[in-house]
Amino acid sequence: MNRHCIIVSAGPVAAEQTIPQDFQGSYVIACDAGWHNCEKLGIQPDLVLGDFDSSERPNMENVLVLPREKDDTDTHYAARMAVEMGCTHILMLGALGGKRMEHTLANIGTGLWLEKQGIYVTMLDERSRVTYVLPGEKREYRNGGYKFFSLFPLEGKTEGICLEGAAYPLQNASLEVSYPLGVSNEWKAEQATISIQKGSLIVIETYAD
Repeated sequence: MNRHCIIVSAGPVAAEQTIPQDFQGSYVIACDAGWHNCEKLGIQPDLVLGDFDSSERPNMENVLVLPREKDDTDTHYAARMAVEMGCTHILMLGALGGKRMEHTLANIGTGLWLEKQGIYVTMLDERSRVTYVLPGEKREYRNGGYKFFSLFPLEGKTEGICLEGAAYPLQNASLEVSYPLGVSNEWKAEQATISIQKGSLIVIETYAD
């Protein structure tokens, strides 16, 4: 049976943001000030961890205080715990946007690390959904509420990209970080499929303006 986990970081969340049905009742880890986001979202954290440099320590049970001088970010520490717990699907909230761009980039890197551990990762904010594609996979993206989807390479160059069902398809293509060819594509069919041979992709689905 799949084990699902929600990791809530300290970035912006909207109170009206909906938790996907397949993550209802999941184990919840709040990272530092992420416990305030849990309150906003109406979910109860099973564990709160962090060095609490951006928030006071909550007055609740199951709080793990981390040292301020450490290699992992609080979110990456939570990701390691989720791997040790045997989770197979992780939803990351409060991981995108806000005043600290470096944390957004760090969280995107953490998501990629999780994917390389064999865990399916979804990152959500109120306007976008972020997922990943690794070599040997074929990921399907249904034409639903999102208007655009964009493909960006994460490790220098991504090769052997096949994209079907899109307004701008790709066949055995390559993408590099320095040239954003994959930005703002759209669906042409009921679903788009993406596969790659080398490297990694981040896929960002976005609502219309």
